[in-house]
Amino acid sequence: MDAQGSEVVVFVTASSHEEAEKLGRMIVESRLAACANIVSGIRSIFRWDNKISVENECLMIIKTTFQRYSELEAVIRQHHSYTVPEIIALPVVAGSVSYLNWIKDETSK
Repeated sequence: MDAQGSEVVVFVTASSHEEAEKLGRMIVESRLAACANIVSGIRSIFRWDNKISVENECLMIIKTTFQRYSELEAVIRQHHSYTVPEIIALPVVAGSVSYLNWIKDETSK
C-alpha cells in the first residue's frame, strides 16, 4: 500500500462534546477529513504532571488520508485546549473500496 495515498483513522480525545464538535466541523469543512465521529462518555486514566488523573473526555474517530495527516495534526494542535493532545493515526489495512474511495474524494483539495 502506498503511504502517500493510504487511508488512516486518527484518534483524538477532547475535553468536551462541544470541543470535539468544533474540531470535527473545522477539519471536515476544510477537507482535512472525510468524517469525524464523536464518542461521548469516555473515562480516561492517565499520568500528567507526575499525578494520576481521571477525566471525562470525548473520543474523536477521524477518517482521512496519510497525505492530509500533517496538516490535520497542525490544525488540531492549534485549536485544541490541551497542551499535549492525543493525536494518533492508525493505518487502514482493509475496507470497503467504495468507502475508502469516498474518503479520498472528500479529502482531495
